[in-house]
Amino acid sequence: MPLFVSTMPLWLATLVIVVLPTMIAMAGPIFIRRRITLERLTTNNEIAGFKFATVGVIYAVLIAFAVIVVWERFNDGEVAVLQEAGAAATLYRLTTEPIPDLTATRNALDRYLKLVIERDWPRMAEEKGSKEVTRSLDFLYASTMRLADKGLLAPPILSEIFKQLDVITQARRTRLQLATGIVPDILWAALFIGAFLTIGFTFFFGTENLSAQVLMTGILSVIVFTGLLVTVSIDHPFAGAVHIDSDPLLKVLDDFSQR
Repeated sequence: MPLFVSTMPLWLATLVIVVLPTMIAMAGPIFIRRRITLERLTTNNEIAGFKFATVGVIYAVLIAFAVIVVWERFNDGEVAVLQEAGAAATLYRLTTEPIPDLTATRNALDRYLKLVIERDWPRMAEEKGSKEVTRSLDFLYASTMRLADKGLLAPPILSEIFKQLDVITQARRTRLQLATGIVPDILWAALFIGAFLTIGFTFFFGTENLSAQVLMTGILSVIVFTGLLVTVSIDHPFAGAVHIDSDPLLKVLDDFSQR
């Protein structure tokens, strides 16, 4: 899904993805009825009913699969941010001694978190990452390596510091990967084509009460396209109206950087 669709305001996305297609779908039965008589459509009802049941089940499974996948990956993004914040808080606690080299490591961690909030988050909304944040992380590793070279810390503490640095690195890589989008293009094509075909199938049923048929088509359309709206809204976890924010990292920075 193109990024600009996922970054639309929620009201605009609802209008484009749900309201407009539903209005078009509700006009479908009226258009078909004017060209095909009710008697001819009624002859389709029995056979078309069985076929529509199969089509509906297949599409329901497909869209349910898509929603579950994007929600799980969205949750993975939230977990990655929380892991990054937790590892940063642990690093602060492991470098509390008033030793110049430890202070340098804390300052490097301060700079990394500030740049993540100020540079990485806006760049992730564009499906990219900040090179400046990458260099800041490299500098944090270099500062920690100096601690190891000088033997200022006990081996267990030093090992834990590097472990937390690895957690930060892995969490950031997860963030950057998820920022590029979750659902592949082929699945988007299947979802939208399936939506239009499933709803279009209802045009060829025949009921004496045309208003009721139009209403039923509209209800089905709202349900189908609302599922697509949910999928679109969280396909890019760090962009759009529904997104993961940097509050956990900001909270760590506020708690520790001024101590």
